[in-house]
Amino acid sequence: MTTPITLFWFRRDLRLHDNRGLYEALRAGRPVLPVFIFDPLILRQLEPDDRRMPLIHAALSALQQQLTAAGSTLDVRHAEPIAAFAELTARYPVEAVYTNTDYEPYARSRDAAVAGFLAEKGIAFHAFKDGVLYERDEVVKDDGKPYLVYTPYYKKWRARLRADDLPYFPSEEALPYFYRSPEIPLPTLDTLGFTGAPTLLQVAWPGAGLLAAYHDTRDRPAVAGTSRLGPHLRFGTISVRQLARDAVTHSETFLKELCWREFFMQLLWHYPNPGRAFKPEYDRIRWRDDEEGFSRWCAGRTGYPLVDAGMRELAATGFMHNRVRMVAASFLCKHLLIDWRLGEAWFAQQLLDFELASNNGNWQWVAGCGCDAAPYFRVFNPELQAKRFDPQEVYVKRWVPEYGTPDYPAPIVEHKLATARCIKAYQQALGRAQPELFP
Repeated sequence: MTTPITLFWFRRDLRLHDNRGLYEALRAGRPVLPVFIFDPLILRQLEPDDRRMPLIHAALSALQQQLTAAGSTLDVRHAEPIAAFAELTARYPVEAVYTNTDYEPYARSRDAAVAGFLAEKGIAFHAFKDGVLYERDEVVKDDGKPYLVYTPYYKKWRARLRADDLPYFPSEEALPYFYRSPEIPLPTLDTLGFTGAPTLLQVAWPGAGLLAAYHDTRDRPAVAGTSRLGPHLRFGTISVRQLARDAVTHSETFLKELCWREFFMQLLWHYPNPGRAFKPEYDRIRWRDDEEGFSRWCAGRTGYPLVDAGMRELAATGFMHNRVRMVAASFLCKHLLIDWRLGEAWFAQQLLDFELASNNGNWQWVAGCGCDAAPYFRVFNPELQAKRFDPQEVYVKRWVPEYGTPDYPAPIVEHKLATARCIKAYQQALGRAQPELFP
């Protein structure tokens, strides 16, 4: 009689260390075969030179090395998920599939379809919380409704946070319990339709010093004051529980940033319509059709040095400092009066740490149309922001070397005129009177 096995489906959790779903699969008592699926529906949305694909491939290669050293393998498929599981269940005596929950709208529909397909075959499907500390309805109002404002959400989230909510799941200690198999070669980036060579993003774990100083340094783009762990949280190459354990000890401010991520995730779970303004009346805004302005914003040629530095940093590295992201995003939708959805899509294409919930939530916050958003009449002054957070112009000169020379363009728009135009457009859409506060 063939021994039944368990499949563990890697997705946004590309590590053996402290992996909840993998730990539960190994505890179930059957040999575990790890699998990963390159979904064509997702890949078709990416450019051939998408810089995230080499990172994913490198993370899978690292997993493969660990597994083959233990006499097992990672079975990587390039197929629609149901087709992949049809092949896997035809090849192996699968009794159950384990995974970690993904909260994005497409993932939810995909997982429901896969679970239904497996149920027809008598195969159980188990999903576990791993990428967040609290999910779905775990932190809600007393009446069971989701929080729409961050501060009360954080207060309940933080009050609930205890040591037993940050458990350690020693999944990496169970390598002998993986399914014994010769190595199955990974598909190459080229066969998947992508360019570049696998590049493993090294984890620079934030030390106590960085975390302790985080409150004072996180807004200064010229210094290494942030963790840059966003891509690792996005792809699950680190454990959010481990990161939170350090933050609880050393930095309440850093912990609040983790909470913002979960706040946006629970919002996306309860309101899975990211293409619409959370406040419907904001979809009445008459955005400008300005291809040249959008192109200059993307290229970092707006004539506003802090905005341009951030956009060039993004294009060159796939990263942009958090403070600068806010200023650059505000500039697009407030100064240029260009639809925030265009900027959101650009960031989604460029950012190594792109997560739908955070990207959408932050763009709607800046545009004023999200829940708990910045007031519509708040228009960041990029020149004042530069003076405050990059007073020596170190960051600006790093990314805009021609700044201060005749080669640098004049401002694409004048701040005061752009602010007045923006507020007027918002007022017309929202039926509001002139606000008492004016930037």
